[in-house]
Amino acid sequence: MDAVIKTGGKQYRVTEGQRLEVEKLGPVDTEVELTPLLLVDGDTVLATPDALAKATVTAKVVGDAKGPKVTGFTYKNKSNQRRRWGHRQHYSTVEITGIKKG
Repeated sequence: MDAVIKTGGKQYRVTEGQRLEVEKLGPVDTEVELTPLLLVDGDTVLATPDALAKATVTAKVVGDAKGPKVTGFTYKNKSNQRRRWGHRQHYSTVEITGIKKG
């Protein structure tokens, strides 16, 4: 069974037992429930809000990760105003533990 889930403003296609990195969800070893947008089970496709009301996708946070560092620099001409900044996104590694139609 496959599902399309939404978390962190992004959509992912997942199957049971799959691991993926999503935006930070919480501490390690916590169970989270993700919102399914589509469920595919063989020839059966659940896509309407009525059909997906009881459907659940559960996952377990198994680790933390960090993305690559992004650096930036802003300045204003002729006024000696300069600013360097950096950002490194935090991610959670989750393992999909169950997909249920409900």
